[in-house]
Amino acid sequence: MLFNYFNDIKFSQPWFFALFALLPVLIVWYILKNNQQQGSFIISDTSAKGLSSWKNSLRHLPFILRLLALSCIIIALARPQTKYELQQTDGEGVDIVLCIDVSGSMTAQDFQPNRLEAAKAVASDFVNRRAADRIGVVIFAGESFTQCPITTDHAVLLSAIDNIHNGLLVDGTAIGSGLGTSVDRLRTSKSKSKVVILLTDGENNGGLIDPKTAKEIAKSFGVKVYTIGVGTDGYAPQPVNTPLGVQMQNQKVTIDEKLLQEIAGETGGRYFRARDNDGLVRIYNEIDKLEKSKVEISTLTRSTEKFFPFVMAALALLLVEVLLRFTVFKKFP
Repeated sequence: MLFNYFNDIKFSQPWFFALFALLPVLIVWYILKNNQQQGSFIISDTSAKGLSSWKNSLRHLPFILRLLALSCIIIALARPQTKYELQQTDGEGVDIVLCIDVSGSMTAQDFQPNRLEAAKAVASDFVNRRAADRIGVVIFAGESFTQCPITTDHAVLLSAIDNIHNGLLVDGTAIGSGLGTSVDRLRTSKSKSKVVILLTDGENNGGLIDPKTAKEIAKSFGVKVYTIGVGTDGYAPQPVNTPLGVQMQNQKVTIDEKLLQEIAGETGGRYFRARDNDGLVRIYNEIDKLEKSKVEISTLTRSTEKFFPFVMAALALLLVEVLLRFTVFKKFP
């Protein structure tokens, strides 16, 4: 317990510990003085050996108490403290919506373990790097859904990303609906920078909003859209339900790159193509660099003084020493 107490303590004036060098000097002085004061006399009765009483055995106790009191005073002078540091993040963040395709084709395994899980992993890592930003998540397949509104509570956000899986929505690829819902999440934002990162692996084939209409809505609200096409070139293995159960079949990768380039280019963003896990990681790193937040982290340190117990211990030890000297070890002339 004592070790744990000192393990949490810092000393603001540790140079006072140099006073401990006086203790050996005091001990030597005490020994020399004690030897000079000792007398000797000769007696013939061997029964005088009983003179060595318990008082004689404890005659050095007052000096030991004084040394302990001095040690406590030195520790108190070194000002033991416990420190608590509070970090406060201030600055101008970016409002971001991660718009993620969760259609059936996102289960293709040209990424490890599949496209959707790879997208979730890089999205979570991206969130962890954006301490000052408000971020939300929209998912889409044949329809769109707000998985998490924009928030600074990144723990809730990460949990929402972790709970994304295929089958939550009617299957399909409604790029326009996904983008439209994402822009709607940012419509009332007061942030100077509003961003949507739209990730898909297919072509628009459903939804109530045409992608080009959603693009115009994004432009009208000053929302910058980064688009990411996910999938290897050619064919990719994908689990497919058959009468014989789920089987792996090679499906052609069809990404409407022209549409994604148009959406990104006209809203001030960029289009990226990810063909593997490493490529997807690099893309999110690039977007992270392009959309930097102005962040200042201030640290407030609060100290709690812990010298008082040592002062009280020193006073108690000195009081005991004085009482012993004037009672038990009192010298009579």
